Amino acid sequence: MDFKSEASLKWLYSQKITKVKDLARIVQASYLWNEENNHTEELTEKLISSKNRDSWNSDLRDTSRAASALALKGIVFPDIERWVLSKQAERSWNNDVYDTTYALIALADMSSYNPEGCGWLIDNYGKKWEHPGTTALIITALSKQAKLENEDTFSDFITERARWIISQQESEGAWKTLATSNLVIQSLILTGHKDETAIPLKWILSHINSNGSWGKEGGDINTTSLSLITLWQYMD
Repeated sequence: MDFKSEASLKWLYSQKITKVKDLARIVQASYLWNEENNHTEELTEKLISSKNRDSWNSDLRDTSRAASALALKGIVFPDIERWVLSKQAERSWNNDVYDTTYALIALADMSSYNPEGCGWLIDNYGKKWEHPGTTALIITALSKQAKLENEDTFSDFITERARWIISQQESEGAWKTLATSNLVIQSLILTGHKDETAIPLKWILSHINSNGSWGKEGGDINTTSLSLITLWQYMD
């Protein structure tokens, strides 16, 4: 796959970043493609400095994304792990699939196994969550958690849901939007279905803007970062 990240990263570095979500995504993409450089370090310091005591703005998803991005660089705050765990009630986080998946992904990235949350996802899976993007987040969380303990309890569910996601490809070989397609491809690579992602990746590359970004109206920080992360995971 012939792709160079320089233009995309240059575009990201030129953006005004105000959201924790965007900052966390850029830190992850920058680290993966460049390992260590001034931009990566500056962005990392900005992300750390925006932490309020034991969380980012007391927001579960922002805190989870930030924790995952920093854990990639080997930076783990025990108080963040404790804060995330303190928000768990009756096995889930806010009885919400997205809060629960992001919390479980962050805990896994911080090497914290949480079988209760994993069980909640499997026990409550149904039609209301049967969307490629939602299912991709679920199998990503389960796969990351399972790998901590060499756990195969979730393997049948993960495999069955991955096959379902693949069956949902639309006519161009991807899944509805760039953001959804990125999340889906990342989950398929993680769960051992990399061979099924070549055509969707070509679709993502076909939607790159002339300035190196992805997304409408000249580029979107989150979509561009996600696309870079996806491409790196495929090429790694």
